[in-house]
Amino acid sequence: MQLSYGRVGLRPLAPADARAWEEIRRRNADWLRPWEATVPPGDTTAPRTFRALVRDLRRQARKGRALPFAVTVDGALAGQVTVTNIIGGSARWAQVGYWVDRRQAGKGVIPTAVAMAVDYCLDELQLHRVEVAIRPENTASLRVVEKLAFTEVGYAKGYLHIDGAWRDHRLFALTVEECGAGLLRRLEER
Repeated sequence: MQLSYGRVGLRPLAPADARAWEEIRRRNADWLRPWEATVPPGDTTAPRTFRALVRDLRRQARKGRALPFAVTVDGALAGQVTVTNIIGGSARWAQVGYWVDRRQAGKGVIPTAVAMAVDYCLDELQLHRVEVAIRPENTASLRVVEKLAFTEVGYAKGYLHIDGAWRDHRLFALTVEECGAGLLRRLEER
């Protein structure tokens, strides 16, 4: 599945993205480090390479538990949006995480990509709620949920292992009832 809006696209993350993904991550290592999940000491289950990450995410996608998206700008890889922990049944919710190449930061790429992913989750997957967890210091990411009018729903101490330690996060959510005509339309109207 591929989604696009203007110059921004979402498509499945693929093994062929390895070179571009690794180059972007290497070039942005210092910029992403404070926000990126890390593997706690002793954990042997987390993927250690890009190819292992893609295999793991594709396995989860086949089971309907994840949507690993490559974010593109004019067709070139620019970041990633990953929908994880997709739950059906009476819960019908998922979590969204994202990162972007610093060269594309502040240009509306991630708000657009997140809006497309959330609209897809609510419309096509018939989810009821989507959540985003953000470190309190991550002002750029906080701006994304502000633009999309996510509601702050809580504070989670020691929520994710990031940059070598368990970090607190602010939690944000949107329900289908709050999205009206969709998040892309909301962005257009701002």
